[in-house]
Amino acid sequence: MKPLSLLPALFAALTVALTAPAHSAEPLSGTLKAIKERKAIRIGHLTDAYPMSFVGPGGEVEGYSIELCKRIAEEVGKTVGITPLKIEYVPTTLEGRFDAVASGKVDIECGTSTITLSRMERVDFTNMSFVDGGGLLVRKGSAINNVAGLVDETVAVIPGTTTEKSLRAALSRSFIKATVVPVKDHGEGVAAVASGKVSAYASDRVLLVGLLIKSQGPQPLDIAREQFSYEPYGFAIRRGDADFRLAANRTLARLYRSEDMIKIFEKWFAPFGKPGEVLVLMYALNALPE
Repeated sequence: MKPLSLLPALFAALTVALTAPAHSAEPLSGTLKAIKERKAIRIGHLTDAYPMSFVGPGGEVEGYSIELCKRIAEEVGKTVGITPLKIEYVPTTLEGRFDAVASGKVDIECGTSTITLSRMERVDFTNMSFVDGGGLLVRKGSAINNVAGLVDETVAVIPGTTTEKSLRAALSRSFIKATVVPVKDHGEGVAAVASGKVSAYASDRVLLVGLLIKSQGPQPLDIAREQFSYEPYGFAIRRGDADFRLAANRTLARLYRSEDMIKIFEKWFAPFGKPGEVLVLMYALNALPE
């Protein structure tokens, strides 16, 4: 059975005939107006978040999140009457991604952003695009299998991320004394574990698996069994822009109702195995009918 072949059965009762909705004849405003005027959509992306949002060997912007945002760009192009719509890729950083959205530097941020209530004070989000959780990258054979195993150990994490917040909360709840070491990016975190500088590197599990696939060196690495947080991903957009958000959500809902979602998942996650029950449920719950 294909990994997502059970999806149609989960939401068949909710699916209505898919006909292209008539786009409003009202004048465009906000992000849609800006996109039509410049004849291009600006997609913010990360450079090293494989397999979600990264720059490939040939310099192309790739990834699961990018694939979904390309589909959103197609829908937006139809909405503003420009097909094909040009895509301008703008690299962003974990610390600067929401500023890029709020300032208008990018129209949509397509990376690994966890939807949180506090972040909604600065930006809005589309409906969920993925579900993940925090995990620990360790050296092969390490005794660290969970947060409890970090007693008197050192753990690296990128500051300002939801992973850092969740990690510190998990340590506090369990009364675990560990030294949290800040690193600037995933590469530095992996190198710190491989060299023995730290005992573990904390990040979202899907990113850790991607790092594991790409970064096997002389010192083999592994991922601890425990998932210590809930990370619902979405694409950040400017606040209060209902029309642009609708175009994005319409695209995601159609994808989740279609066989295309199976192909996209298999393209980017085949080495990871089948999707978990929570992710399958996320797709089903967000496959909103027209």
